[in-house]
Amino acid sequence: MNDLVVSDGLISTVDLLNVINVFRKEASEKPVRPADFIAKVEDELEGEHYETFVVQNMNNTESKCALIDRDQALQVGMRESKTVRRRVREWVSSLQNNDKPTLPDFSDPVAAARAWADEAEQKQIALEKLEEAKPAIEFKEKYVEATGLMGFREVCKLLFVKEPVFRRFLTDQKIMYKLAGDWVPYQNHIDAGRFEVKTGVTDAGDTGHAYKQAKFTPKGVTWVSEQWSKHESYYLEGDK
Repeated sequence: MNDLVVSDGLISTVDLLNVINVFRKEASEKPVRPADFIAKVEDELEGEHYETFVVQNMNNTESKCALIDRDQALQVGMRESKTVRRRVREWVSSLQNNDKPTLPDFSDPVAAARAWADEAEQKQIALEKLEEAKPAIEFKEKYVEATGLMGFREVCKLLFVKEPVFRRFLTDQKIMYKLAGDWVPYQNHIDAGRFEVKTGVTDAGDTGHAYKQAKFTPKGVTWVSEQWSKHESYYLEGDK
């Protein structure tokens, strides 16, 4: 099982489902059916831009698939159980760091062979569809570049954590601090490309209030989710 990234950071939902079902099996959970999974993807990514296409199955039926980016894959994976979503975070992180991840080991040789055959067939179809969709993919890359920042509340929603708990985590770990009423990141995290900070004034004139607005970059979202997973049990225990 080699490179699962279809092209330039885009991931086929076929590949993502294969990975999630492996993690589900390891956690003694039932696998997700393809139709149910694509419905979950569409619900989670409602309003976001991504490419969809239809593939022909071996039994002459059709299945709907999508090409999503790494952050969207992470967002979909966060709807899984705690055990599974931790594994998904690790897998997405391997995509970010290595750009050529491998599938987790299958303990069942039959399942491995079947997954390999399915992946080979679906990847070929996905590559053909990707070639046809190049203009749209180029638009997607520009769209993600322009709108890929996430606010504090969006990250809390992504990680399923209460805002006060996450703020305490960010403070304790010296990731963000409060300055003149605004939450801002420490400079080393800005330098590392994990945040973008924009400044402005609420109103024109002498009564205007200067503010700083910090947003997590896609790199920052991936990084902070990894840091949160290391300390999650501690902060959630303290929140009880």
